Amino acid sequence: MKLPPTSLLTICGLEELGHHSGRGVTHVLSILDPDWAEPADFGAYDPHHRTTLRFHDVIEPGPGLILPQPEHVDAILDFGRSLATGSAGQERAHLLVHCHMGISRSTAAMAILMAQSSPEESEERIFAQLVELRPQAWPNSLMVAFADDRLNRQGRLLSALGRLYAGQMVKRPDTEQFMRTHGRRREVDMAMGSSPEVGSEPSEEGARRGGPA
Repeated sequence: MKLPPTSLLTICGLEELGHHSGRGVTHVLSILDPDWAEPADFGAYDPHHRTTLRFHDVIEPGPGLILPQPEHVDAILDFGRSLATGSAGQERAHLLVHCHMGISRSTAAMAILMAQSSPEESEERIFAQLVELRPQAWPNSLMVAFADDRLNRQGRLLSALGRLYAGQMVKRPDTEQFMRTHGRRREVDMAMGSSPEVGSEPSEEGARRGGPA
């Protein structure tokens, strides 16, 4: 299974969905909070295949929170396989992945799909391409950890993710404090334990209550 070229890969948040209605999107992966209403914007899209997953953008348990689970990652991988067999065909497919802000859950999902699509591709290159697609990317580390296991990447996806975090903290110094105060301390720690590659500087794994979404 191969993903469409990067020119036909889109990551966005809820407020951006309306901007993509006329772009020939054929496949949509929606990641929403459990109690969030269905986005009305898809009524203006051409017919497309859509999968919706519902969980919070968290990496630690908390009251009323639904964590990403291995079965959510399995559903993302199933969605990826559907791209190869869908009626739109691989060459003509245009994939859009969104969450609430287009920063955390959606970028994690796109990285997972990239890693699935190109098992020979290095983890550094996968995350470099991800940042090219979505410069503000801060993928949910719990989702990436489950995918690392499912795709037998032997910890390399998480290691490269820490370097991505590190680079994002260099480019956006206020990110560290935001993540520390929004339940994502472990991801800051991942950055601190990494060397800057993938357009990143130092960090190392997950955290707690709803950060970037």
